[in-house]
Amino acid sequence: MICKRRRKKSKSRSAEFLQKPHGVIHPRVQKVGPEHFGIVSVDCAKARSKWMLADFYGKVLVPPTEVAHNRVELEATVAEARAALSRFGLLDCLVAIERTGRYHHPVKNAFARGGFETRLVHPYATKQFRQPADPDNKTDDNDLKAIHLAAVNGFALLENAPSEAWRELQLCIRHRRDLVQKCSALACQIREHLDAALPGYAACYGSFWNSNVALPLVRQFASPQAMLACGVSGMARFLRQDKIRFQERTLQTVRIWAQNAAAPDLAADLHRHIALAYDDDRQLKNQQIIALERDIAHRLAQTPYVLLMSFPGINVVSAADFAGEMGPITNYASARAITGRAGLFPSRYQSDRVDHANGPLVRRANRALRAAILGIADNLIHCNSHFRTLAAHWNAAGKDPSHSHVKVAMRFSRIAFHMVAGRQVYRHPSQRERNYILDKLLAFHNEHDTPWEPTLRDLHLALAQLPAKEHRAEAEPLLERQRAAQERTSRKAGKTGPQPLGELLAIVLARLGVGALPSRPSGEMDLT
Repeated sequence: MICKRRRKKSKSRSAEFLQKPHGVIHPRVQKVGPEHFGIVSVDCAKARSKWMLADFYGKVLVPPTEVAHNRVELEATVAEARAALSRFGLLDCLVAIERTGRYHHPVKNAFARGGFETRLVHPYATKQFRQPADPDNKTDDNDLKAIHLAAVNGFALLENAPSEAWRELQLCIRHRRDLVQKCSALACQIREHLDAALPGYAACYGSFWNSNVALPLVRQFASPQAMLACGVSGMARFLRQDKIRFQERTLQTVRIWAQNAAAPDLAADLHRHIALAYDDDRQLKNQQIIALERDIAHRLAQTPYVLLMSFPGINVVSAADFAGEMGPITNYASARAITGRAGLFPSRYQSDRVDHANGPLVRRANRALRAAILGIADNLIHCNSHFRTLAAHWNAAGKDPSHSHVKVAMRFSRIAFHMVAGRQVYRHPSQRERNYILDKLLAFHNEHDTPWEPTLRDLHLALAQLPAKEHRAEAEPLLERQRAAQERTSRKAGKTGPQPLGELLAIVLARLGVGALPSRPSGEMDLT
């Protein structure tokens, strides 16, 4: 007897309701009855808002009423809404608030503290429901009607409120991004004023912003003539006094430039002072960025997104950017939910026989999450051999570079979902080796001159996120670092002073359950 396997019918991807999944209210309305289901509509502004209460059918129970954004009036409004529910026999209720910048937060928080279910209506939805009824008449009262209609039709959406820790991580990465953009703008302004005061001076350095000499010389010497008068020996004396490392050939290049420098613009001295003032601001922001990145690394180490650092081409900052904009991975049912929220799919126009399915990326999406994912895709194309090869293959086939970036971003989203949701490190058939999380985190803190106590704390936090089966693999680069630290210590046996790196690595290796044994005669590594 031959048993035939029955094919499982694939579930239809069509929605159970036409409404958004987070906006469906009809089961609740059916349970209590439309006349016993209330909707509080709120149209928010900067200093005050307007609200009204109506049942599901649209019968106005509490007419549009203004409320100022202060504690007394907000609490009174919540109490009045609760009293109206019992007065009109409403058994269930929700609050639909139009999202307006951040001005809707006081009202949303007040109703949430009062025990009401609060939902958000996008201004785009309000506009679409207002225009058919009042196409040229925008008032607060008409907006309230449109908000009510949007809620009835499933466009008042529940929002997954992140915890305070996730919100703090998001604020930190956005603050860092803002500081980096301001530093970039300051660098452009500095170069502009510097070229006006000292034409061609910046070209003396291969990497102007990484030079220890460029701007200190500008602070000490106001003009090319002053540099010539002082000479190479005078400039070298000044740099030694300030304990600035330099190479004499750099000073020779500066001297040659000073001999042939073009005439400066008018008010050259003021241009120089402005450039130095901007540089003071830039240096202060760079210090703030370094401090923020240390804090971001600490917050990232407490989340499963730290596992993304095993992905070749992803570092602390890019992983934290992705984590801050994503929020908890439990909010996503699949990788398609990530790309859908980020808007990583083409827009489509279809009517009758006309179907333009491959338009540009959709405009309305979470732009911050999209920017974080596309930034990681750019890093992978430049730093990951597999994705660099894929991008080169697509470019050779005549694909647009933006197509390559989106394709890499979508592949990263799928891999990242399996890594973070499945709590596993990077495993991909295209890559024989992966990066090591603890080694990357230690190198990051070394570059940022982080004290050893916070470094050890972050290593322990990241270790708690690692799968136990990966402990031995994570120990290998740390053992190499420990051996190098022991060799340096033995060479400095006659010198006193703390040697924290070896002690730190010994503590981490002990937690990993791995210790170093003497090397075998063949030189092979032996781990226990």
